[in-house]
Amino acid sequence: MHTSSRLTVRALFGLLLAVALALTGCTAGGDSDSGGDGKGAPAADQAAGLQGPEDADGAQSGKSAKRKPSKVTGPQIIRTARLTVRVEDVPKALEQARAAAEDAGGIVGDESTSRDDGGRERSRVVLRVPQEEYEDVLTALEGTGKLVDRDAKAQDVTDQVVDVESRVKSQRASVARVRELMDKATKLSDVVTLEGELSTRQADLESLLAQRASLRDRTAMATITLSLTERQGRASTGDDDPTFGDALGGGWDAFVTGLRWVAIALAAVLPFAAVAALLLLLWLRVVRPRRDRHTPHGQGDAP
Repeated sequence: MHTSSRLTVRALFGLLLAVALALTGCTAGGDSDSGGDGKGAPAADQAAGLQGPEDADGAQSGKSAKRKPSKVTGPQIIRTARLTVRVEDVPKALEQARAAAEDAGGIVGDESTSRDDGGRERSRVVLRVPQEEYEDVLTALEGTGKLVDRDAKAQDVTDQVVDVESRVKSQRASVARVRELMDKATKLSDVVTLEGELSTRQADLESLLAQRASLRDRTAMATITLSLTERQGRASTGDDDPTFGDALGGGWDAFVTGLRWVAIALAAVLPFAAVAALLLLLWLRVVRPRRDRHTPHGQGDAP
């Protein structure tokens, strides 16, 4: 009799476990609206290694205090800009750009330097600066030389940030509920099933946390890609007037070009001129004297 009672209790427990798992999966999406119970979530996150910075104090206290929902204040904007500036001294301008970014609390990212076919030095650097210093840094970078091109963009991702924050909160509550069920499970098969479910939900939570970290970084720090090119010379800046040397050089180039074309034309006509000269010489030395000898004297004179 006692054996049948234990079997009945186990069967009821298995049925309740299956129902609890089903309800956990169904209500995971609704937690973003209701806010979730939040109980036990810090302890679950600490055990899974998925706890965020804002939850560290709650976990260290050892209490299952209710976590405050994260709030998004103000619009969340991702700002990017591309600048092309022509400068006299590329290394000096590059150093000024680094100083402008670091003084604003930013960092210097990727950097590359090369030379083109004309021997001009080119540098490209990626700067990350705080959003509040974005415009000031842009102005400072434009002042390093002559601005050639500027392309600035602003992308509003407020809705995306709110959605990710809500999904993170919901997924943390879901992980906590599965861990609570694991603590109550007595059968090995139930524990194995719950461990698989927990691994899946933890992986989803890790993905959401990575998305949130990326959004926070891009909305907190603006990205500026700066391209610096070296000027060919002082006379090619576009604002300077041509000098005497430029005029003299241009005239000499035109004179040499004219002589070259004259020489080309003479070379093209020379074969025809040689043939014409030969025919004229033949006419004067051979044909004309013979005609003169065969012409009777006095022919053509009047009687």
